[in-house]
Amino acid sequence: MNSDERTVLEHILSADFAGASQLRSQLDRTEVIATWGTGSVSVDLQVREPCEHAALSQALVPVDAHVLGPSGAYVGEILVWTERGATLAALEFAWVTDEPPTSLPAVTDGRLAWQS
Repeated sequence: MNSDERTVLEHILSADFAGASQLRSQLDRTEVIATWGTGSVSVDLQVREPCEHAALSQALVPVDAHVLGPSGAYVGEILVWTERGATLAALEFAWVTDEPPTSLPAVTDGRLAWQS
């Protein structure tokens, strides 16, 4: 996992929700195993065992991680997926702009900001 991916995951997993601490504890054991396509910044993740499993009731981490562009307008969101609510499985940048993102957003002043 590169530093941008880790920074975004750390930011999202810093939120207070059931299972957050278990997912945070998995970061050092998490690796990227695939991208979602050529040039995509969305990736599939795999956590090496042994690790502490979370017990989320859904596959999607319950955090609203909206991404804002340079003007402050909403340009998408970051979704963190889990494998059956237990381990980190994917990091997705779901964008609403005409062009797909070429990088993950930066964490700036506690917010996700993307320079298009």
